[in-house]
Amino acid sequence: MKNVRKTESKFLKVVCSKCNNEQIIFNKPSKNVNCLVCGVELAESTGGKGKIKSKVLQVL
Repeated sequence: MKNVRKTESKFLKVVCSKCNNEQIIFNKPSKNVNCLVCGVELAESTGGKGKIKSKVLQVL
């Protein structure tokens, strides 16, 4: 049986600070993530683990 590497990447349920929209995002985004309702930036791409700019409600 092969060793399977466990990933450290997670999905996050976040809430927008402006319109309170809840959205699921990746914690290592390849580009900036905006709110689907009002367009406020929720996470910034940094080339690795993203800079989350909103409140995290749950780690999925």
